Amino acid sequence: MPFEVLSSWTVADTTIRYLRDAKNGRVGLQLVPTSRMGDLAKRRTTLRGLPYIDAIPDAGNPPAFVLDPLVQVKRVGDSYPGAFAQGHTLRNSPSVDAFAYESQTRLCDGAKTTILTTLTSAVGHRLEHRLSWHEGDAAVEISSAFINGSTAPVTLEMLSSFSLGGLTPFDAADAEGRLRAHRFRSAWSAEGRLESRSIEELHLERSWSGAGAFSERFGQLGSMPVRRWFPFVAVEDTVAGVVWGAQLAWAGSWQMEIYRQHDDVCISGGLADREFGHWMKTLAAGETLVTPPATLACVQGDLDALCDRLTAVQQRAADTHPAVERDLPIVFNEWCTTWGDPSHEKLLAIAKRLKDTDTRFLVIDAGWYKGEKSDWSSGHGDWVPSTKLFPNGLEAVAADIRAQGLIPGLWFEMETVGDQSVAFSLADHMLKRDGIPVTVRNRRFWNLNDPVAVDYLTERVIGLLDRCGFGYLKVDYNETAGLGCDGHESQGEGLRQYVLGVHRFFERIRARLPHLVIENCSSGGHRLEPSMLARSAMSSFSDAHELVEIPIIAANLHRLMLPRQSQIWAVLHPTDSEQRLVYSLAATFLGRMALSGDLAGLSEAQLALVWRAEKLYVKAAPIIKDGVSRRHGQTGESWRHPRGWQGVVRVAADGASALVVVHAFAQAPASVELPLPAGNWRIADDFSSDAKKAAIDSGRLVCPTAGDFSGRVLLLTRH
Repeated sequence: MPFEVLSSWTVADTTIRYLRDAKNGRVGLQLVPTSRMGDLAKRRTTLRGLPYIDAIPDAGNPPAFVLDPLVQVKRVGDSYPGAFAQGHTLRNSPSVDAFAYESQTRLCDGAKTTILTTLTSAVGHRLEHRLSWHEGDAAVEISSAFINGSTAPVTLEMLSSFSLGGLTPFDAADAEGRLRAHRFRSAWSAEGRLESRSIEELHLERSWSGAGAFSERFGQLGSMPVRRWFPFVAVEDTVAGVVWGAQLAWAGSWQMEIYRQHDDVCISGGLADREFGHWMKTLAAGETLVTPPATLACVQGDLDALCDRLTAVQQRAADTHPAVERDLPIVFNEWCTTWGDPSHEKLLAIAKRLKDTDTRFLVIDAGWYKGEKSDWSSGHGDWVPSTKLFPNGLEAVAADIRAQGLIPGLWFEMETVGDQSVAFSLADHMLKRDGIPVTVRNRRFWNLNDPVAVDYLTERVIGLLDRCGFGYLKVDYNETAGLGCDGHESQGEGLRQYVLGVHRFFERIRARLPHLVIENCSSGGHRLEPSMLARSAMSSFSDAHELVEIPIIAANLHRLMLPRQSQIWAVLHPTDSEQRLVYSLAATFLGRMALSGDLAGLSEAQLALVWRAEKLYVKAAPIIKDGVSRRHGQTGESWRHPRGWQGVVRVAADGASALVVVHAFAQAPASVELPLPAGNWRIADDFSSDAKKAAIDSGRLVCPTAGDFSGRVLLLTRH
């Protein structure tokens, strides 16, 4: 290896090495499965010897690969990257080479270990790279910081959270035909479509001479972080069977890059930079900027194994939420019951219907504040309960819900105001762009760094929840604030400050009301990223509440978040057949069960089916909370018109039980087979509309289907 090993650490079954190039002092990072350290290739160091290089007079000694730096940074005033890169990427600008290694320190705080690596420049600027893990983790968290130790201000236009190169270390040259990139697309009501493409298909073959640099830069702009893409990237060496990947925790504009100039592929990510996200940040002397954290992992295995590691570290934050959440209580939300027209009378009728069932929460959704001349979608922002709908106030309905043995919940879209509200006129306390309040779809956005706005929401939201005795808060967020706002050195920095204000307000809610269960919703799944998942007990998985693709979307999300936090709706209708009810209810076993719909109109037989599903869900909850999922079947390319079938096998952490959720779509087979882990399995429970019994044969679950668009849930035990 042409680089020296600065230090080496072991995290679970991964070896983490810091490498240093003695020629220029650059430090880089390498992640390798420990079991594969003996398989590292002896890399070529030069392109000399290739006829098309040797044919060039004075070609010199072009490198075959270079060490990717720990941190990508670009300072205003430094030259921009060459190799035809400007406009495509700010990676590897001369700013990077202005920093040299200074020190590395291991910090221990209980079960947490941090490796702090410091890089310094001649003018007093300092970069800190922090790589951390907790005992038992199989992934690491990485962030970086820029400290202005000089006496003059400095303006940044890029600062990465992480940068990882050297992919793949198992090939001596440019790994032709063996590297694939994995990403997850997302759109409203269509979250989590996996896109896997070869590096060649992405047009990222190495530059033949190293004179060209290429980047697949992707991400999103605005305050809905999961639009078009999830903040996730992975690269797989299909020959070595090793996958590297990262997931960013940030609720604003972000970017990921898959970069190629030489033999190796590099990935990096963090805040959207100046080119991509209209972001610049000026640091005065003594000031520090810390990036959002990213979780990185490397695994000998497949993409599912990588995702298991990235999502597993989310358990730590999930465990900090109220104790009532520990057994994954069932939610009933009345949105698809009253459709924005809740009332005391309607809610009490629902509560009485739910009494003595396994439902724990009854959530009042949008519309409780609407006036005579306003509606639920544009009348929000003042947060004054409707005296027509709730003549005795919200405190009375919350008390009546509790009297039926349920915990009351309440919906807010607290970060925005509708144009039918009085608050809409408080423009001086809203986000502005070009001096004008940012207005989109009849909404404006509170400036959550403005003390007036924060105090207003503290009283109108936190105060109301506290006074009325609510135990559950559904936070919705139905538009994006866009590329940024005024008041800072760039529009992108304005957005970053806004998102930090959002984070602080969520933390204020949790500090004031520690018993409160918080649901994160953003027109469904637009905020399904780790920083918002950490600040909420559960999240709405999608707005696809009534659609046949619910099981597909719900299964997608197992790769990106914990099922214990993914709230899946089953909307119940009196017109539903038994088969349709089972189809809908079965999907909720792919996450958190949430019910809605015309509960009062269901027959006794239909209700019995719902309560039976709830009983089984209670049994399955420990597996949903802590397990490992694998997905099987073929659904076709269209989610709106799926064909075939899908089966998810989730094995409990202790391996003693498993949950199997099967859905058949159009042109369904009469029966499907799913592989099971080795062991003596038996079927302990079976929820289906099909009279035909499932069976286990030679280590495979043989599962009949009840026809097109049918579902089945099985609970298995291993002896």
